[in-house]
Amino acid sequence: MGDPKGFLKIGRKPTPKRDVVERIQDYTYIYEPMPEDELRGQASRCMDCGIPFCNTGCPVNNLIPDWNDLVYRDSWKRAIDRLHLTNNFPEFTGMLCPAPCESACVLAINDKSVTIKEIELSIINRAFDEGWVRAFPPPPEARTGRKVAVVGSGPAGLAAAQQLNRAGHSVTVFEKDDKIGGLLRYGIPDYKIEKWVVDRRISIMEEEGVEFRTNAHVGYDPTTEELKAEYDAVVMAVGALQGRDLDVPGRELGGIHLAMDYLTQQNRRVAGLPIEGEEISAKGKNVVILGGGDTSADCLGNSHREGAASVKVLTHGPKPPENPDHLTWPDWPLILHTYPAHEEGGERGWSVAVKGFSGSNGKVERMHAIRTERKHGKTEYIEGSEHEIECDLVLLAIGFTGPVRDKFLEDLALGYNERGAIPTTNGGFATEEDGLFVAGDAKRGASLIVWAIAEGRKAAKAADEYLMGRSLLPG
Repeated sequence: MGDPKGFLKIGRKPTPKRDVVERIQDYTYIYEPMPEDELRGQASRCMDCGIPFCNTGCPVNNLIPDWNDLVYRDSWKRAIDRLHLTNNFPEFTGMLCPAPCESACVLAINDKSVTIKEIELSIINRAFDEGWVRAFPPPPEARTGRKVAVVGSGPAGLAAAQQLNRAGHSVTVFEKDDKIGGLLRYGIPDYKIEKWVVDRRISIMEEEGVEFRTNAHVGYDPTTEELKAEYDAVVMAVGALQGRDLDVPGRELGGIHLAMDYLTQQNRRVAGLPIEGEEISAKGKNVVILGGGDTSADCLGNSHREGAASVKVLTHGPKPPENPDHLTWPDWPLILHTYPAHEEGGERGWSVAVKGFSGSNGKVERMHAIRTERKHGKTEYIEGSEHEIECDLVLLAIGFTGPVRDKFLEDLALGYNERGAIPTTNGGFATEEDGLFVAGDAKRGASLIVWAIAEGRKAAKAADEYLMGRSLLPG
């Protein structure tokens, strides 16, 4: 490494954020760039580890020590070349990935980890500024004559499409919505990733030769049979957007919605696009968000920006520890995760279960709740702890049960595994249907963006092997 004692001399510095009062007034990206001299200092904290566990903690196996050292040495062009070897879209992961690599960092055993995520984002931002990304790679010089359909344009679908295009196949991406991007477009708020970032990458992929078709809901237009007849292979990257619901009295009342329905509408609203169906808005309302993960935090941040009267974020489980008393390295630690949205306001509550809802005129006004406790690994109600919470809007962010069961999946009739995902053969990416592959959340259940990219790459390699008998693509 450039400075083998860097980690002894320099402490971890968090990524700077815009002021809370300022940022909740808009949907602009909440983080600010780290000055280059500070960034190089942070990169110097990367140790000369015997085994860099950050590589294996990262699902795409990023060559993290390599590009940390190159940033320290001010060799940015070589850094982006190293980064692109394993990650198709470092601008997406640099903004959105929760960075399991940082939990696996050897320095995290007894200190704060290297700021890997911020360094990654800085490398790709520098590469875009210098024009290095647009120049690489050029469209393939020769085509194989094979045609591949990718169904779904989220991170898994985009990664699969780019890899298959690089292998020389003619790739068409089908997206049921009116714009490309999947959750990047209509799930994740703009203050976490502005949509011009997505558009920039889509434009580059089009230059590389990938074809995109929007408003193309496979199963209907084109039909499943038409798709299979026209293409030599199909990669399904349809996500796992079927939200988990509640079966409690009063669930039918107006004002109770699945979180993704709200997030999709809000993304469209921010983009100035038309909204279909009943409008869901937090403006001026007492909002209750059920669930404590990423989706819940996205609902919270949007509620702040809409001007909610109050927001409560509740989960049925106990509060995780802020500082665990047992070593979890290199595994993902079970700790309390505080997102930037939590810094912006609202209340957080734990050990609260829902017994039902009530209201008047068909609208929700109260949530009937009860306190819980964990006993012998099970969640139990605490007698006499029933209480009511006033609410005008309830958003259910309590997880996902697998891909949406649409006509495409009904036609294929592949079944579902215990996680509600599409099963594959021998734990790989091929399905029982010849020439049909699956990747991302549709295969593994709701997961991280970096896993989606990793699986898109591996599914592309499997499809390439099927088409050509062998593959030179990295997994």
